[in-house]
Amino acid sequence: MLTESKKAFIEFMMSADVLRFGSFVTKSGRNTPYFVNTGNYKTGEQIAKLGKFYASLIKETVGEDFSAMFGPAYKGIPLATAAAASLYNEYGISKPYFFNRKEEKDHGEGGSLVGYKPKDGDKIIIIEDVITAGTAVRETMPILYGCGNVKVNDMFISVNRCEVGKVPGKTAIMEVNEEFGIKVLTLPVGGFLTLGVVIAVVQYFMSKPKKNKEVAK
Repeated sequence: MLTESKKAFIEFMMSADVLRFGSFVTKSGRNTPYFVNTGNYKTGEQIAKLGKFYASLIKETVGEDFSAMFGPAYKGIPLATAAAASLYNEYGISKPYFFNRKEEKDHGEGGSLVGYKPKDGDKIIIIEDVITAGTAVRETMPILYGCGNVKVNDMFISVNRCEVGKVPGKTAIMEVNEEFGIKVLTLPVGGFLTLGVVIAVVQYFMSKPKKNKEVAK
């Protein structure tokens, strides 16, 4: 069901050219009729709005019951930063965040992590853009487990593509939950971006009356 909040979030993604329709190949090598690229958020207004979406979901689900948020390089970096800022600005919750480098730094402070330094007993939440086959999650977990005896119970994403994982009959999110015990939570778009809903979304926006452009005086 396309609720008003879902419509608003979809329209927000489309206005930023983040949700695109066509023929694409995902990181896992699968063909898809739509693609979500959060790398296309490129203005202060866009990232501020997105941060509010994430902060709202974090507040609603885990509240303050976590130690820090992690944004996997590269797209997770601005997402975690925006979520942390909005969580404080909107709800007064100040939590540390950190992210990783793709290549470990061998000078200065060194290491592969930037920002907060996790310690034993920390509860980390992951801020990501999408889950398709779960490939990125499997790359991320060794990084977090390498920080110490940390717990990762929750992951927040913009879109759940509802695609099949490695095992037929199971979605990538089901596999992530079984392998790592992580609960994946999605923004207002929820877990409904299947082909049928994509068609419904396109039909919905095509049926909307187009605004007449104002004639410059």
